[in-house]
Amino acid sequence: MSEEKKKTTIYEFKVPQGQQESIRLDAYITGFVENATRNKVQKAIKDGHVLVNGKKEKSSYKMLPGDEIFIELPKAPPPEAVAEKLDINIIHEDEDIIVVNKEAGMVVHPAYGNWSGTLVNGLMYHVDELAENEDSELRPGIVHRLDKDTSGLLVVAKNDEALAALSAKFAEKDVERTYWAIVWGTPEREGTITGDIGRSKHDRKLMTVLPEGKGKHAVTHWKVLEYFDYLSLVEVQLETGRTHQIRVHLNHIGHNVFGDPTYGGTSVRYGPNTGSRKVMFHKLITGLGRQALHAKTLGFEHPTKGEEVSFDSELPEDLLHVLNTLREHCKAEY
Repeated sequence: MSEEKKKTTIYEFKVPQGQQESIRLDAYITGFVENATRNKVQKAIKDGHVLVNGKKEKSSYKMLPGDEIFIELPKAPPPEAVAEKLDINIIHEDEDIIVVNKEAGMVVHPAYGNWSGTLVNGLMYHVDELAENEDSELRPGIVHRLDKDTSGLLVVAKNDEALAALSAKFAEKDVERTYWAIVWGTPEREGTITGDIGRSKHDRKLMTVLPEGKGKHAVTHWKVLEYFDYLSLVEVQLETGRTHQIRVHLNHIGHNVFGDPTYGGTSVRYGPNTGSRKVMFHKLITGLGRQALHAKTLGFEHPTKGEEVSFDSELPEDLLHVLNTLREHCKAEY
């Protein structure tokens, strides 16, 4: 890839044939491109960085079914990641790796909208150097990620050898990762969800299950640990690691993660919609303020010692509060 190409991001897409609503070009692109603003899109159109069917059009152009859109947007140079003194719960550290029990609300690495206060910023303060990541200078040592509002275990590489070995293990799916989640409804005791995951055509900030071959292959296994009358505590094991995979797959089968504001978990999905029970659910959701999802265990072959290592984390207090309330007031009858 040339240095010039690295400085731009290219998008190519076609307006679906079934689209009935007439939408302005600038509005359509703003909804399609993640983190885009109307002003930046309008400037890109004016500067000739957007072509419709190979031609320049105005921002007010009304999109038509079958229109082919080509967008080439300049990349703003990202700021450098800097070390910050942050409170990080490190449960294991040796000369090669750091295992962190990440708290909910902390972003893993600097990115658009979160240039500071991330796990990487804190780890850079904690150690002299993290492994270099060829994807981005803003992601040193990062092998895998957790969503901002998902708590739990995450491993970080301290040197290039550890990074390469761990990355290979994750790519080969030779890593044990289990999560605990509180979900709406009472699913079967155990099961597997298989479905390609990709960006939603309706909202590019969201992921969704797509027809086979249209997204990235994803497999999620679950088993129920505890039933309540309208919710369940489930253990989830990942076979693949796609963006928002657990939340998207559970939403797809109608068992949304409790409290998830992005994938339908903040409304009462099952049971009574009136009275004290509804009030209790909404109070729990408001108090939790995030999806009820925790990366509980993590196991892998140590990248340099060759021995199997395994780590377990306790549920954080906010999830324990939800569980204890459900155990007290929502006992299942089966």
